[in-house]
Amino acid sequence: MNSKDQTRESPGEAPKTINPLVILLGILLFAMGMTYFIQSGSYQRDGKLVIPGSYEVIEKQISPVDLLRTNSVQEEKGAHPVSLIATAEAIPKGFEKTADLIFMVLIIGGMFGILRHSGAIDAGLERLLGLLRGNIYILIPVLMMVISAGSTFLGLASEYLLIIPIMVSMANRLGMSNVMGLAIVTVAVKAGYLSSVTNPIPLSIAQPLVGLQVFSGAQMRFMFYLVFISIGIAFVLFMMRRDKTIVSTPLVLSTEKLSHRHRGILLSLAAGIGFLVYGANQWHWNHQELTAYYIGLSIGFAVLAGNGASEAARAFVDGMKKVLLASMLIGVASAVAVVLEEGAILDSIVYGLTSLIAENQPYLSVIGMFFSQLLLDFLIPSTSGQAAISMPIMGPIGQLSGVSAQSTVLAFLFGNGITNMLTPTSGTLLAYLATAQVSWARWFKFIFPLWLIFIGVALLLLGVATVTGF
Repeated sequence: MNSKDQTRESPGEAPKTINPLVILLGILLFAMGMTYFIQSGSYQRDGKLVIPGSYEVIEKQISPVDLLRTNSVQEEKGAHPVSLIATAEAIPKGFEKTADLIFMVLIIGGMFGILRHSGAIDAGLERLLGLLRGNIYILIPVLMMVISAGSTFLGLASEYLLIIPIMVSMANRLGMSNVMGLAIVTVAVKAGYLSSVTNPIPLSIAQPLVGLQVFSGAQMRFMFYLVFISIGIAFVLFMMRRDKTIVSTPLVLSTEKLSHRHRGILLSLAAGIGFLVYGANQWHWNHQELTAYYIGLSIGFAVLAGNGASEAARAFVDGMKKVLLASMLIGVASAVAVVLEEGAILDSIVYGLTSLIAENQPYLSVIGMFFSQLLLDFLIPSTSGQAAISMPIMGPIGQLSGVSAQSTVLAFLFGNGITNMLTPTSGTLLAYLATAQVSWARWFKFIFPLWLIFIGVALLLLGVATVTGF
């Protein structure tokens, strides 16, 4: 990575942008303030699933003393607003909740430190671009179609952390900023998740909760997937054309063949990615198992690179340093959910969002569901968690307002997927930003136009679904 890219992309270094840590702390304090102005309440639950119609208000007394409440007082019966002390304590609790993801991101950063030190990534990209004669208008669409297929059919998301640094290196080699490399992966993944043709993560929870067979309606969702990925590819290519550095930087490609050592490392990397996809889906690996797998890959790459133990360790630590600050943001983002839960207002917000849904007007109702899910995802960025909380409520409302079960699920998928493109409380998005070394403010500025476009397209497609009786 050249010095210009580091200046433009490193979180917190650009003088005219707000450090993402400041943004997250502001959101955390806003969440604390909400516990003073929003009534507390809760739904009864069957396991993790809410029981429709069971919402009850919890009595809450508010006084200035609550700002300095301690944990011992907070644990009294009934609800209390969250104090400044409890908000500060929510940060280490957030780190504890997301420790597995944080460790995984750090290990991936270390692994790519070893890969970069070996020179194999740069040599491989040079060879690939040489074979394609630098034609990114062939390479980028193919890469994005493959990546999005993995997300929409198999539910791959965190697994793609492994290839983000490769895409960033490719973008840098072409004279583009880190955010362009990040966009190749992130836009493709989010476009795939929006329609989730056979994505088991949301569908295995959401569809049974509204009485549907899992994966039913895949044909219509596949058509919607083609719409979203086509728009996503067009947007990325358009932004690449606007990136003036790609025009002003002469591209001189090497024609040298790869060395045996580089070829061995790259073949091992390709095999490692393939087995990762297989293992994650076959054995349902969680963050701990994925982290152990990345540690194994790191050791293998160090051996293939011919690094000594100390040399490999230094490269590994250097790689971790590049993602350390951004990795910490994942824990701070999780603290927002901790505050909402301790203030007992999350269920109240869900209950209030149902007022956006019209009665006896199917299209207005499904639009209300979409915007409810869009807003709810800022508070519950977990796809499976949002499905477990919202679908038992949205399903019966959809029946009463004439919205089909498939359209109810579609509104959930669209709302959840679109918000996750930019919400600063999403652990997966922050992990992507960490590995790409792109600040959240920089990403927001880049992706916001596509976010608005996707909202408009989602409204049109929900109208199509309603008219056709999907």
